[in-house]
Amino acid sequence: MTKSFKLPQKIMLLGSGELGKEFVIAAQRLGNFVIAVDRYKDAPAMQVADCCEVISMLSADDLEAIVSKYQPDFIVPEIEAIRTEKLAEFEQRGITVIPTAAATNYTMNRDRIRELAHTELGVRTAKYGYASSLNELINISNQIGFPNVVKPVMSSSGKGQSIVKDKQDVAKAWDYACSGSRGDTQRVIIEEFIDFEIEITLLTIKQWNSPTIFCSPIGHRQERGDYQESWQPAEISEKMTLKAQEIAIKVTDALGGAGIFGVEFFITKNEVIFSELSPRPHDTGMVTLISQNLNEFELHLRAILGLPIPNIEQFAPSASAVILASEKSDNISYTGVAEALAEKDIDIKLFGKPSAHKYRRMGVALAKGSSVQEAREKAKVAADKINIV
Repeated sequence: MTKSFKLPQKIMLLGSGELGKEFVIAAQRLGNFVIAVDRYKDAPAMQVADCCEVISMLSADDLEAIVSKYQPDFIVPEIEAIRTEKLAEFEQRGITVIPTAAATNYTMNRDRIRELAHTELGVRTAKYGYASSLNELINISNQIGFPNVVKPVMSSSGKGQSIVKDKQDVAKAWDYACSGSRGDTQRVIIEEFIDFEIEITLLTIKQWNSPTIFCSPIGHRQERGDYQESWQPAEISEKMTLKAQEIAIKVTDALGGAGIFGVEFFITKNEVIFSELSPRPHDTGMVTLISQNLNEFELHLRAILGLPIPNIEQFAPSASAVILASEKSDNISYTGVAEALAEKDIDIKLFGKPSAHKYRRMGVALAKGSSVQEAREKAKVAADKINIV
């Protein structure tokens, strides 16, 4: 499909976290008008957008009201908790939904994208099952075996995800998954635990007018189901990279549309195993804010607007490390920023979130190095220098 868009365009961003903030900055650098939407005021992207709205994105009436008010050219979802069937209505009216309304509906729920990849496309995934009650979770966990991984079918940034080591942990995993679920469903996915060598994100850029292209694979490490650090390039073979690209093209072609997709894989000694997919910039991809000539947010924007991407150049081995809050607070300030920035090839991004709670991601440290290991060490040291008070 060939598409061409004049500038500026009016873009409505549904979800206004730190990833949305960077996307708004990229969009405004090309003169676009952005409406940032979220369920709470002063969200990060709202601080840099042209205007903002606070609504429940699970309310069809609220979505209808703001779309009617602004008449955007594009709707760009940044989170999972959206009344996705409403997006199909907007698409039928001529608004471009990114990547498409159907793709958004698929990918907002882990069960749908898993069924697409495994059942329809024949892609290798972990063994899995679903549960809508504790009893179902107990039964399916016994079938899949231990250890396994339990997650809400709808969540973001690893919320509600846990590794279940034995039968005694199942009830705790159920409660934790339900507490981390977004949206109005109470359903979890149970996965076989994969003993992987590395977990990667392959940023996959699907274009209206040109072939799908990729960033260099990004390695990442998680705790509590949420990313703690990422690095680029990931240490995997060319054979494994090509296999991951092949799978990513297969899945994103089935979804259609345009934009960046964060496609996650488990890399074992002998296999490339599809894990998850996000139809938007990925949190682990924040490393591209320092590693590449075009970061993932600029790539997302260019793909959406049908603008050319002549080359993606990586400057040096690079890494990111998250800056986490340790306690609840509604009065945020930071110390240690000057100390963190004193070393060469370090950058700090503070997201401007209006409140904190334990383990909430408040910023990220970015570093370049002569090797991936050096970059990771530098990013971690820089992140540790930042104190949230």
